[in-house]
Amino acid sequence: MHAASTGISGLPVFDDLRVGVYLHIPFCERICPYCDFAVVAARVLPPETEDRYVDGLCRELEARRAAFAGRSLASIYFGGGTPALFRADSIGRLISAVRAAFPEPVDEVGRGVPVETTLELNPSTVERERLPAFRAAGIDRLSVGVQSFQDAHLKRLGRAHRAEIAHATLHAARAAGFANLSLDLIFALPGQTLALLDRDLDDLIAHRPEHVSTYELTFEPGTPFGRALASGRMRACDEDLAADMIEHVERRLGAEGYDRYEISSYARGGHRSRHNARYWQRHTVLGLGMGAHSFESRTQQHPHGRRRANPRSLEVWLRGVDEDADGIASEEILSTESARGEAVFLALRQREGLSAGTFRAEFGAWPREFFEAEIDLALRRGWLEEGEPSAGDLRLTRAGRLVADSVAALFVAVEETQGEHSLEPE
Repeated sequence: MHAASTGISGLPVFDDLRVGVYLHIPFCERICPYCDFAVVAARVLPPETEDRYVDGLCRELEARRAAFAGRSLASIYFGGGTPALFRADSIGRLISAVRAAFPEPVDEVGRGVPVETTLELNPSTVERERLPAFRAAGIDRLSVGVQSFQDAHLKRLGRAHRAEIAHATLHAARAAGFANLSLDLIFALPGQTLALLDRDLDDLIAHRPEHVSTYELTFEPGTPFGRALASGRMRACDEDLAADMIEHVERRLGAEGYDRYEISSYARGGHRSRHNARYWQRHTVLGLGMGAHSFESRTQQHPHGRRRANPRSLEVWLRGVDEDADGIASEEILSTESARGEAVFLALRQREGLSAGTFRAEFGAWPREFFEAEIDLALRRGWLEEGEPSAGDLRLTRAGRLVADSVAALFVAVEETQGEHSLEPE
């Protein structure tokens, strides 16, 4: 087994010595039929429920902060669920607690570096009215779950809002002083055409968000949409049409100055999501709340880090933080084999691709020494482009971006089967 190179205090040289903090707020007025996140339906959120949950988040933060000692704060992200259902004073209390737990980052000359602080928001009258207070509480970035600007599509997706509310919410966000907006858009809906997708893109571009996340509709098992697909009551979008839509989105957004820096993510200059990038780059993230996931610090004992997952039951999580806030999560220590596969497929999600030098620093050898057959197969299929073979930086081609999941499966499968699989049919 190859050992990772180490730097300050024995930590690997590719560790950025920061921590991103994710706070999961699970409550939703309505659960969308395609959603498989850890959520709780709460048409009306009682103040005592909100206060109890915030207290639990603070207890979990206090119990777990020691495991991340010495790290400065990289980002704060409120996800859900619908975190904007919480009062602004609750959000402000949590921001203050996180900032008190970890020192502010500074640049090379000792100046403070702004901490990206994101709140997910759904278009609604209640959430729109809270925007000025959220900004005053410390939120500087909004991630708005628009999904579509067409009422027929919103209804099909089971969304609670309508298009006019989405437009009003985005105008209100700008009026409240938010200069960093990210919009979510879902495409490849049953019955959607390229012309209908263009209408959504026209409306999205008109609002000039700094960041866009686009997602092909998926039918997760166990969700109402997943069950409908399995029973034949729904049909997925044609695969060729979905691929055309992926390329169409890239062309339209690229022409407007958006850089596709990750498979699902587009940004104008300087507005890449710092928090989301921590997951793709396998940097440390502390996840707090029901169903939250953490990627814990690499150590000499665990050179590839540990993952922790909190229980997805609200009552189980609340009881756990009351009794043993540091012991409520299940834990997975990443093996070298699993970490190698993840390092490849997560890097390939990003425009820059896999740095062979960074890979070698962690795993002791170039990517080809572990994945030669997989790399050659992907090259033959036109899915990858490779740098100097002796080192071998890797990036997805245009064709590879259309089948990114299939490319990822090559590198995951080789670790799961320890290389004992046929890569290409006879």
